Amino acid sequence: MADLHGLIVLVNEAAGEVLPEARPGVRLADAVPSWLASAHAALRVPRQGDGEGPAVRSGSVGDRVFEAHPTVEDAGTVLWWLVDATDHRLAQEALRRERERTAFLGKASNLLLSSLNLNRCTHVTAQMAAEHLADAAIVVAPVRGARLPLVSCLRDGAPLASVADVDPETVPGLAEALQGFPPVPTRWVEPSTVPDWVLPEGFGPPGSIVVTPLPGHGVPAGALILLRRAGSAGFTPEEEVFARLFAARAGAAMSAARLYADQSAITDVLMRELLPPSLHQVSGVDFAGGYRPSEDHERIGGDFYDVHPAINEGAPSLVVLGDVCGKGLEAAVLTGKIRNTLHALLPLADDHQRMLGLLNMALLNSHHTRFATLVLASAVREGGSVRMRVTSAGHPAPMIVRATGEVEEADTRGTLIGAMPDVRAESAELSLAPGETCVLYTDGFTEARGGPMGDAMFGEERLRRVLAECAGMPAESIVERVQMVASHWVGNGRHDDMAVVAVSAPRNHHLSAVNGHTRGRFTA
Repeated sequence: MADLHGLIVLVNEAAGEVLPEARPGVRLADAVPSWLASAHAALRVPRQGDGEGPAVRSGSVGDRVFEAHPTVEDAGTVLWWLVDATDHRLAQEALRRERERTAFLGKASNLLLSSLNLNRCTHVTAQMAAEHLADAAIVVAPVRGARLPLVSCLRDGAPLASVADVDPETVPGLAEALQGFPPVPTRWVEPSTVPDWVLPEGFGPPGSIVVTPLPGHGVPAGALILLRRAGSAGFTPEEEVFARLFAARAGAAMSAARLYADQSAITDVLMRELLPPSLHQVSGVDFAGGYRPSEDHERIGGDFYDVHPAINEGAPSLVVLGDVCGKGLEAAVLTGKIRNTLHALLPLADDHQRMLGLLNMALLNSHHTRFATLVLASAVREGGSVRMRVTSAGHPAPMIVRATGEVEEADTRGTLIGAMPDVRAESAELSLAPGETCVLYTDGFTEARGGPMGDAMFGEERLRRVLAECAGMPAESIVERVQMVASHWVGNGRHDDMAVVAVSAPRNHHLSAVNGHTRGRFTA
């Protein structure tokens, strides 16, 4: 207790232990810390009716922190209650740091999980570790042969990727971390033994180092090296634990990105085998094809087509267009099986009935429960025209677009494939004059619903009218025209897979016969 003039009036036993020089009669400024003396000097006697009490002050006494709560009496004497707030302050500081770390981990998780790009995840890991955990960070990817992929980053710098031909055994704990073993405590690592390839350019001598694994899904995703410069504070055990928490999140994100990249590479390889091929002129016959899956986000579906050029000169090329029951990936897988089977049966390409019978047997003996319809067409150039033989197996018959604009339907029909033990099909022979086209299509066009009311079928008659307008057009233009009209008809509505192939006898210029007796040659 001190009076209005700053003299100590009373000191209890507890206050005497904290402030041993404080005794009655001694000036308060000579016995207490300066922050408490200043607080007493600034304190005024509250006026009558003043609702605001004196402010609580705080400061250190030795290695402890105290809060001073004043009570002012009417005579101006002030009673100071000192409360030890050291533990409370430490708890507040720990809570603040924990909140900052939680916010950092949340931000790191959001950034790392926002992308499945492995390079981006690696760069984000190095950059965030350098900005929040150390002066520099190096992400070491799993070893590829004798080379070590690295991404290093200085604080306030940009990540830098490189590949080093080095031995991870030269860094204490790195080889073990790359195998997923627990990290080596930083106190066991002598910074002076760190090789130069670990230090980013311009970093200088290291003062402390942490090497921790980046745990992945089943296999390690790499290792994280944290560096602090000489002269700066070393890593505390608490910081090492926090670095492992960050590494766990980064490793999971990098592992997911690497798994996604591997799956994407496999998918791309398989997808290339299932995508329809790009068609062009083969042995003087124009081929063009178009495909649109039922869903815009898909690339493959249940419709397919192929053109197999003849092995021998003068033999017909084989065109296949088919439709598997169903949509999506499962239907696409069966199209791949049908296409591979037909490719193996190419030596029998002249016998459509036999090819269909063997294909039917193969589908019946498989585990698939789906059936398919398809049409086979053999096309060969003869003089200026193209001779064709088409065979339908439960598929819409091809349409022939004559030069006059007349549209004919090929007289072929048959049973579908993969549903019954026996397959019956009737083939049709036809000839295309220069500028005429045979169009093979799937029912995705004719059964497409749309139009002004949104639920009308496109239908065969509308397709005939569209094809009649295409008389004399090149094969590619006919395919584009049919696809464009069908797309406008469907609009944003749902539709099945759509596939179309045009086989045209190109308009040509006749080269005169060599000796007046041969058929001569034609150029497109």
